[in-house]
Amino acid sequence: MKRIQKGFTLIELMIVVAIIGILAAVAIPAYQDYVVKSKLTKVTSTLDPIKTALAMYFQENGGFPGITDQIIQNVSTGQPTAGSVWNSLGFSTFPTLPSELQAIYYTPTGVVGTGGSASSFALNMVMTKIKVNTIDGQTVSISPTAGTSPSGSTGDNFLFTTITGSSAIQWFYGCTSNSTPMDAVVKRYFNNSGATLSC
Repeated sequence: MKRIQKGFTLIELMIVVAIIGILAAVAIPAYQDYVVKSKLTKVTSTLDPIKTALAMYFQENGGFPGITDQIIQNVSTGQPTAGSVWNSLGFSTFPTLPSELQAIYYTPTGVVGTGGSASSFALNMVMTKIKVNTIDGQTVSISPTAGTSPSGSTGDNFLFTTITGSSAIQWFYGCTSNSTPMDAVVKRYFNNSGATLSC
């Protein structure tokens, strides 16, 4: 009489463990990338009111504020001082920074006269609490181009794509030079028409 098998054989158990291991090897990195992307979404949503205010300022004044200023996380609930870039943009309080941003720096370029309008600027965001070693401490910058955008690179590793005949302000992301290479997820997230950042 044949004995009825009870339980699983060692081979069957090893196959199940191998399958679980393969699934975990694929799923865990993908999950970590989704976590990073959700944190970067907080960073970009913080920029929306600032970008709108800068675009309105440009339309009204024909240039951007020519004042160098910054928002640092520990003063983000305070009020901008008179004459600061945030005051000139109409902010009665500093934009609230998410925990993923350590600071935002506004640096004008091509300023005409003392405190006059700037032809462009860089809005530099120092990231933190996103991903240790590869993202935390890195700086991503955004710069505008009114009308048509230049082709090629300018400044600190800014990468531009050509947009012809545009009348609105185009926003271009780049990352500042750093000894640590920028994380690939960040490069894909802040890209211009499929052209990843040159970091």
